[in-house]
Amino acid sequence: MNVLVLYFSKGGNTRKLAEKIAEGVEAGGAAAVIRSTAEVTKEDFLGAAGVIAGSPVYFGVMAAELKAIFDEFVSTRRMMENKVGAAFATGGHHTGGKETTMMSILQCMLIYGMIIVGDPMDASGHYGVGCVGTPDDTAAGDGFKLGRRVAELCARLKA
Repeated sequence: MNVLVLYFSKGGNTRKLAEKIAEGVEAGGAAAVIRSTAEVTKEDFLGAAGVIAGSPVYFGVMAAELKAIFDEFVSTRRMMENKVGAAFATGGHHTGGKETTMMSILQCMLIYGMIIVGDPMDASGHYGVGCVGTPDDTAAGDGFKLGRRVAELCARLKA
């Protein structure tokens, strides 16, 4: 069972958080397929039991590069129904729009018919994982927990 960790990263911080999330996916018993927006294929998308997508904050929403993937893959919409979806975001300021960015990602996933989850209660228990700059130990740990949660939920849904 695969979980796609999809991200756009210009400066590298979102990629670093994606890598921590992928470690959690593996710990949760799934294979993490980590792809940037430049690398991802429709097959990666369709072959995943869950998708965890992340972006830096661009004017309070996801980067155009990530939005373009949701737009381009819209033909897969009905085939993504009932798969698990989650989000993460990185920003340059502690009040810089990470939650609204995650909500913009989750909005696309809802339209795709996905089952949306936030990070677990032993992390922040909110919309997903966010951090300012390079992921610190807290953000890395929360990312790991989000990845593990999505993998475990995918396994439950498969059973």
